[in-house]
Amino acid sequence: MLRRSPCYAKLLFFTIHDLTGITETWWDSSCDWSDGIEGYRLFRKDRQGRRGRGVALYVNEQLECLGIDKEPTESLWVRIKGSAGAGDTIAGVSYRSPDYRDRVDEALYRQVGAASHSQAPVLMVGFNHPNICWRGNTAGHKQSRKFLECIDDNFLLQVTEEPTRRGAMLDLVLTNKESLVGNVKLKGSRGCSDHEMVEFKILRAVRRAHGKLTTLDFRRADFGLFRDLLGRIPWDKALEGRGAQDSWLIFRSHLLQAQEQCIPTKRKSGKNAKRPAWVNKELLGKVKQKKEAHRGWKQGQVAWEEYRETVRTATDQVRKAKALTELSLARDVKDNKKSFYRYDVSDKRRTRENVGPLWNETGNLVTQDMEEAEVLNDFFASVFTGKCSSHTAQVAGGKGRDWENEELPTVEEDHI
Repeated sequence: MLRRSPCYAKLLFFTIHDLTGITETWWDSSCDWSDGIEGYRLFRKDRQGRRGRGVALYVNEQLECLGIDKEPTESLWVRIKGSAGAGDTIAGVSYRSPDYRDRVDEALYRQVGAASHSQAPVLMVGFNHPNICWRGNTAGHKQSRKFLECIDDNFLLQVTEEPTRRGAMLDLVLTNKESLVGNVKLKGSRGCSDHEMVEFKILRAVRRAHGKLTTLDFRRADFGLFRDLLGRIPWDKALEGRGAQDSWLIFRSHLLQAQEQCIPTKRKSGKNAKRPAWVNKELLGKVKQKKEAHRGWKQGQVAWEEYRETVRTATDQVRKAKALTELSLARDVKDNKKSFYRYDVSDKRRTRENVGPLWNETGNLVTQDMEEAEVLNDFFASVFTGKCSSHTAQVAGGKGRDWENEELPTVEEDHI
């Protein structure tokens, strides 16, 4: 978190931070052209009616985030989506001027209270309360005591431990979980600011946006044209007098050009992304609604009855779609046996993923990779050498099988 930082100072640290909050900015509409930083999204709020004392928040564009509109005060709030199994993180940056009145303070405290109700709030605040003693959690001024009451009422923790300006702790980091924020450090001032920059880590997995990956679609490839294009190239002349590296680069260039013309691409599916035959676009939409309803119910945004109705509707549609698909396969099984085989056998067939226990010639169980390789090599070579081994490899029928509590079988090889 920074204060009064001009644009040129931001370039010193943006390459290593995912979030950067700035308070007391002096930006207005004339600064729009110079505020952007490549690779970051800018959320900013300037002070209404005058320059100065605005706030800004830069977020790495690889993070999925959404700005949250709040009351017209000098504060910004962004919801950062968490990874699978983790809730969202609320990140906020706020500034309180020393000349604020009580009604403005109350608006700020309402925002802090609303953000504290989320599962993982991280608030970067520049609240000018220099007379607060954080060790004893006491204050001598009325407004400072109200701020302490706001923190206590919302069960927030203040994790900054060192003064950030002239012996006073003015730049604070608040959260409701001690384990959420760690490694808090002061990194010196930036630009014309006399405040220390506060650096910290958010110890929570966040969801990063992924680009659309593509892969070659060999099923639609024109290998005849591919062969002709490469066959037209006079390779002897093209590679004459070339070294190994230069020859490879020339061959690679022609290969990629032919590949681009003859082999189309398709979007790459994620891991285990093969969909069942009965899944369609409409059904995926219902499943997505069910997940969103579950997320909203956990966050208190959706009523239990609405969530249960969404789940019931999605479950019924999944069952109906599966039943209709199987009925259609049963009707057409005489004319289209391949579709039935692909649905009932091929998709459900388990592949062997590991090798079972191996025994050497002396009857000892081998566990090292090199030893297992030697046992397998001897077994395969025995087909040609005629040497018979009494202990051979037993291939596991499925992953995770309990070999320790099972009598280990051996297979004797037949003489050829």
